Amino acid sequence: MPRAQRERQMIEVAEAVFAERGYTAASMDEIAERVGVSKPMLYEYFHSKEGLLLACIREARAELRRVTEQAVAKSGDAEEALRQGLLAFFAFIRDRRQSWMLVRHEATLVGTAADELEATRQQQTDLIATLMGDFVDPAAAESVGASGLLHAAAEFVVGGCERLAIWCEQRDDLTPEVVSEYAVNLLWGGLAQLTSR
Repeated sequence: MPRAQRERQMIEVAEAVFAERGYTAASMDEIAERVGVSKPMLYEYFHSKEGLLLACIREARAELRRVTEQAVAKSGDAEEALRQGLLAFFAFIRDRRQSWMLVRHEATLVGTAADELEATRQQQTDLIATLMGDFVDPAAAESVGASGLLHAAAEFVVGGCERLAIWCEQRDDLTPEVVSEYAVNLLWGGLAQLTSR
């Protein structure tokens, strides 16, 4: 098997084991056994259990950015961009439940892993602020100080969506489409004042 494909397989299995058992209880022996490789091979690829966890988090972060950018690229106006971006996030949470569970339940980690989780939040905040900036009306921006407002709104969106995603874990009846509409209805009123399209 090519190295990149083997690495992807290891990350997928590790993500599942970390989500099932939690980082502390997960063992490299079990991950290696499920992948069908030796434990030394895992260490050759990732150097440590933490290195494997970091690879899982980085892979999930890259995929989240990809699906968000792809979803928003199809939007013709600011409200639709917000709606499509939120839908991409909530669909990612549903479709990549193991990635979400890993991030959700390992939020108490310290050191490098905690930094990686925060980097995921920062990635989404920066992306949202940039994408919203594409729709800002220059006249409105001048009157309200749009740069600071956009970053504040992006932080609000990221934090609020994390809490909504946690709430959705307990509600099987909530689809990504329904939750996205809840979020758009709550957020759009405040953001609409900045947009020209």
